[in-house]
Amino acid sequence: MNVQFKKGVLELCVLVLTSQKDRYGYELVEQISQKFAIAEGTIYPLLRRLATEGLFSTYLSESGEGPPRKYYKITDEGRRVMNGMIEEWNAFAIGVQEIIGGGSE
Repeated sequence: MNVQFKKGVLELCVLVLTSQKDRYGYELVEQISQKFAIAEGTIYPLLRRLATEGLFSTYLSESGEGPPRKYYKITDEGRRVMNGMIEEWNAFAIGVQEIIGGGSE
């Protein structure tokens, strides 16, 4: 998949998945990788930025498989931003599909 396509939707995917339940970084990589290939290193800078912007809060939780995991929890502001992005994505996707299907005439 085109790198620019992925960059454009990765933030939205991370917000949506985290809105479903609190998640840790590698879990997000695994979930997203089931749909399209991403490098593990692309998620962590995005998570840090979203936390800095107040869209996520974080906490540590013990893991039975090693050191404690840092979990990301979406904030009310994160949900607001996510909902706006979903609206924008839906309008964008409809427009692209109309163009692809020849409905732009």
